[in-house]
Amino acid sequence: MALRSEFSLGHSEFNEFLFASVGEEKNGMSLTVLSALTRLGFDPWGEAARLSDLPRETAARVLALALALLPEGDWKTADSRTIATRLVSRLPQQRAPVVSSAPDEPLRAEKTKPDITKWVVAALAAALLIAMWFLAG
Repeated sequence: MALRSEFSLGHSEFNEFLFASVGEEKNGMSLTVLSALTRLGFDPWGEAARLSDLPRETAARVLALALALLPEGDWKTADSRTIATRLVSRLPQQRAPVVSSAPDEPLRAEKTKPDITKWVVAALAAALLIAMWFLAG
């Protein structure tokens, strides 16, 4: 009996990234990016797509902040940036922005969009600081 489509992973351009190992957990099991993102409450494929649209440096910085929220395994929180850089290299190359052939109106709308990356980085940094404060107390 074949699996229904919603239970089948199939092939995704993000599989190399999602199934890469973050490191080994204290119980000896390998922690994949897929499991790490799920534990943090992210949709792994959605987050992989979002990260692949960011410049590599920004994607690594955002992923490092997220990884720092995980309990340490055979890695240290201080290694989050190095681990994130390694993992982000497994994402497909940044997709080229779609340029509309319509007159200037869509281009003006693009220029007024807020830079969501700054807000995501700020939110993850705030969450990390709050988590560290609770753990220290």
